[in-house]
Formats: sequence, C-alpha cells, structure tokens
Amino acid sequence: MLRKLYTVEAVMRTNIVIDDKLMSDALTLTGLKTKKDAVELGLKILINLKKQEKIKEFRGKLKWEGYLDEMRTDK
Repeated sequence: MLRKLYTVEAVMRTNIVIDDKLMSDALTLTGLKTKKDAVELGLKILINLKKQEKIKEFRGKLKWEGYLDEMRTDK
C-alpha cells in the first residue's frame, strides 16, 4: 500500500518596514538575492547567538576530567 506523505511548513506572512540602506548592505555583504532570505538569515543568526549566550550559565558548574594532551589528535 502506498501512502503519500506531506510536510507542512509553518509560514508567517507579515509586513515590516526595514531601513533601505540596512537591507541593501545586508544583501550586498551576504550575496543573498531576496529580502526574505536576508531577514530569515538574520533571524537564524540572532537565535544562534542567543542560544550560545546560554552556555555562560554553565560557567563554573561543570567539572573537567581527562588529559587534554592525550586527547589531542594533532600531535
């Protein structure tokens, strides 16, 4: 029996006002072709940065066990 599988992509349509120079610079520097791509890349980068900031919460809370010199593969 064959079944068709469909994926649904969550999409939010919105209108926003963005500084023309800011958008132009973003497109030029990234090489992206569309404003949508630039906005999505910016959101992904922002999310990744915020996730990385959470790593700081572990400072001083993790215990290292092992010998770094033995683990290195570039000897």
